[in-house]
Amino acid sequence: MSSEQTAPGPAAPAPAPDGAPDGAYGESLFEPWKPGEGTRIDLGSLAYDHVTRARLRSLGAGPGARCCEIGAGTGTIARWLAGEAGVREVLAVDRDVRFVEPYAGGPLRTLAADVTAPDFDPGRFDLVHARFVMMHLPERRRIMSRLRDLVSPGGHLLLGDAIDLTTAGPPDTPYRLAMRAMWAALRATIGTDVTWTPGYPRLLRELGLSEVGAEVHVPALVAGSPIGAFWLDTWDRSRAAMLATGILDSATLDEARKALTAGTVADLSPGLITAWGRVP
Repeated sequence: MSSEQTAPGPAAPAPAPDGAPDGAYGESLFEPWKPGEGTRIDLGSLAYDHVTRARLRSLGAGPGARCCEIGAGTGTIARWLAGEAGVREVLAVDRDVRFVEPYAGGPLRTLAADVTAPDFDPGRFDLVHARFVMMHLPERRRIMSRLRDLVSPGGHLLLGDAIDLTTAGPPDTPYRLAMRAMWAALRATIGTDVTWTPGYPRLLRELGLSEVGAEVHVPALVAGSPIGAFWLDTWDRSRAAMLATGILDSATLDEARKALTAGTVADLSPGLITAWGRVP
């Protein structure tokens, strides 16, 4: 199945209580069955996969390793682990594995599961990786602890999420207003929160991990870049929710889109913060 192939989606979730998110990732926004969602995910992979692959290799992703990929998305990292990296086993976990399932076989297995479910326990692994997952979950400390428990002694937990280094302060350019509106919309609709991600190293220490490290990669916002196309598509898919925040109007969002398309945004993209540690 290609990332463009679609399938009927589940029934819409019931409305959330006032002040609570409308639903989880993939329910009220970024539904995997909508046309082009796989392509949007792949654009993010083009921007960040090289950083993730390098760090996975440094932590032992290679022959003999058992790896678990949480929130596998379109499976670019899981497929790399099972192929070029040559790991012994990789389990690709996602609530919806439609994009990864066509590649299953050999060392690559898929598991359709919710990491927040009380009975989630897929086994023990030398390396557990989750990217752009924790930022969407309200009980992130509990889930981080659960992921730590999936790591065999001596293995590593590797977590990555978005970090916003730019949009909190002035100037109020159309791009910054668009990003503020996006974060506010994602928080209101699916509970996304990136304000805590700079504290990843401390959180991993509190979980009892050793040899903790962290790094940040910020891809350039240049014309035609995968990250620029990713944000444009993300804005398009969340446009109604962004405008509903009242942070910007339709004309300002269109200005931001034009600047991002032309590569004239003199600012930083949200980046990827990657943090890791060793389980004693």
